[in-house]
Amino acid sequence: MRRFAEHGFTAPERYAEHGFTLVELMIVIVIIGLGSAVAVWVMPDPHGRVTDEAARFAMRTRAAHDEAIVTARPVSVWVTAAGYGFDQRLAGSWTPMSETPLRVARWSEGTRAAVPDLSGRVRVTFDATGLADRSLDLRLQRRGSAATVRIAADGSVAIDA
Repeated sequence: MRRFAEHGFTAPERYAEHGFTLVELMIVIVIIGLGSAVAVWVMPDPHGRVTDEAARFAMRTRAAHDEAIVTARPVSVWVTAAGYGFDQRLAGSWTPMSETPLRVARWSEGTRAAVPDLSGRVRVTFDATGLADRSLDLRLQRRGSAATVRIAADGSVAIDA
C-alpha cells in the first residue's frame, strides 16, 4: 500500500471517497445549462436584425449622397416595398449605377418597407451640392421590430431604431 501512495496511487477501496457527489453533478449540469441558454440568447438572427438592414440602407444612401458631390451630378435613391436602388443622371436620363455598393438591392427576407407614396415607389434625388429634393422617413419592419431611416432635405441620413 505504501508503494502505491508514493507513486500517487491510492488503494481501490478509497476510490469512492474521491468521486463526485450528486449535488456537485447537479451544479455542473445547471452551469452548463445556463451557459447554453446564454449562448443561444446572444446568437445573431440568421436573417439579421432590422436595424442592421436599416444601417446598410443608410450607409449606401450616404455613399450616393457623397457620389453626387464628388461627381458633381445628380444621384438618386429609389425605394419600393421589395427593395431599393441608385441611379445617376447621365445625358438627360436616369441610368442605374453599377458600382457594387450602389447596385439594386432587395430587402432581406421578412423585411417590409412602408413606402409613403401611393405609387409604391419613392425617389430622393441628391443634387451636386448634396442637398436632397425632398425629405423621407422610411420605416422598415420585420417580425415585430422596426427601424426608421430619415433622409433630410440637407442630405443627411440618420437611423431611429
